[in-house]
Amino acid sequence: MERKMEGSTTRDVETGNETGGEDALVGNVNKLMVSPPGYSGVLRKGHLVFDACFESGNLGRVDYISEFEFDLFIRPDTCNPRFRVWFNFTVENVRETQRVIFNVVNFSKTKSLYRDGMSPVVKSTSRPKWQRLPAKNVYYYRCPDHRRNYVMSFAFCFDREDDVYQFAYCYPYTYSRLQHYLASLDRRNLPYLQREQLGLSVQQRNLDLLTITNSDHPSPEKEKKLVFLTARVHPGESPASFICQGVIDFLVSQHPVAQILRDHVIFKIVPMLNPDGVYLGNYRCSLMGFDLNRHWQDPSPWAHPTLHAVKQLIVQMNQDPRVSLEFYIDVHAHSTMLNGFMYGNVFEDEERVQRQAVFPRLLCQNAPDFSFSNTSFNRDVVKAGTGRRFLGGLLDDTSYCYTLEVSFYSYMTAGSNVPVPYTEETYMKLGRNVARTFLDYYKLQNLIKDNRPTHIQSSEVMSQTGNAKGNGVGRDTADREREKRGGVRH
Repeated sequence: MERKMEGSTTRDVETGNETGGEDALVGNVNKLMVSPPGYSGVLRKGHLVFDACFESGNLGRVDYISEFEFDLFIRPDTCNPRFRVWFNFTVENVRETQRVIFNVVNFSKTKSLYRDGMSPVVKSTSRPKWQRLPAKNVYYYRCPDHRRNYVMSFAFCFDREDDVYQFAYCYPYTYSRLQHYLASLDRRNLPYLQREQLGLSVQQRNLDLLTITNSDHPSPEKEKKLVFLTARVHPGESPASFICQGVIDFLVSQHPVAQILRDHVIFKIVPMLNPDGVYLGNYRCSLMGFDLNRHWQDPSPWAHPTLHAVKQLIVQMNQDPRVSLEFYIDVHAHSTMLNGFMYGNVFEDEERVQRQAVFPRLLCQNAPDFSFSNTSFNRDVVKAGTGRRFLGGLLDDTSYCYTLEVSFYSYMTAGSNVPVPYTEETYMKLGRNVARTFLDYYKLQNLIKDNRPTHIQSSEVMSQTGNAKGNGVGRDTADREREKRGGVRH
């Protein structure tokens, strides 16, 4: 298709100002009408209006190529031009049956699950549930017209003129959504749930800390184990929030496994480590352009206040003889691999290495989408500032620090070679399975005696997904792509 970018006009609907140019990526587009070259009349149906000036929105620029094609530019993370991955924007003023091609032209990553069938998500005013676009309508390729950058093009047909359509890289989970969710938990007045403000972000957003445990357990003389979980240090990795909510939902429920866990374990959860980055629609960085997951060694109270507050709390708890901090899990999403999997640390002591592998092996039994063969243990120099690496060096040898990763796209179950795209619900289900796996772990450690009624199985989820052993063994079938895909920073 011939590209007629020269002379195209983009105007702010509210101000009428013309915008564009290579450097017009300092902010998000705001009710931007994109019309044909030279057009100066009134707004017509089919002259698309783009907007990303809303929470977690990201779209920096739009170029009109033809009536049917538009180039879209991701706004880089604030104060950091390196990262351009997350997008989230609306389109309105469409014409019924209007077919368009959107080209997202300035991704900062070359490897992407778009090569493997991933597609953006869409919803509209009359259909408010997010859905993935059909994979056959999505193309990912290196484009000579854009400095040989990788471009993701997708075709879409608008079908309702009065609808506002919203497109995003993955299912958004905003700061406001988290605040509404936590407020709904507060209203339940659960005796075993405490919510507190651990600190504030640079832009004065809440850094929430949840503590879930049964404080009036009849045998207080037994030491309780402590599990610490964090999510959304990388703001564009929204699946991490769905997993985190799944963990919380399960732990505060009346499920017998949850009740037993609350009796024996203290769970501390920070559901959103980087609330400013999430709010701003960044992919990886905070308001000031920092990748917070590289600053655990020496976080600044003014530049990285949320990280500083969490690190202080963990260090303080680690020095408390009454507390046994046994697990730290940081939840992320992965842009090039399938399934859920974990990263752990490397130790000289072989017995410690084996003990560290126990939890992911047990999770493999409970979660059909979790891959042990994708799980790896490393000590790359570039990862030294991550939570997993720093705390792995700080805590004693009875503690385990993991990064839990989940694919932005899909998973493959054992014995299958067909990827199953993740939904908001299946991300939350992985979170529930992570939570229930702690019971299996502590039963193995003899902290929890297995005196439950026989009908309560900690891996009862398997009844819907097949044989539990089959989900832990034979996982390689689901991971045959592993060697083809390079790793990514986490």
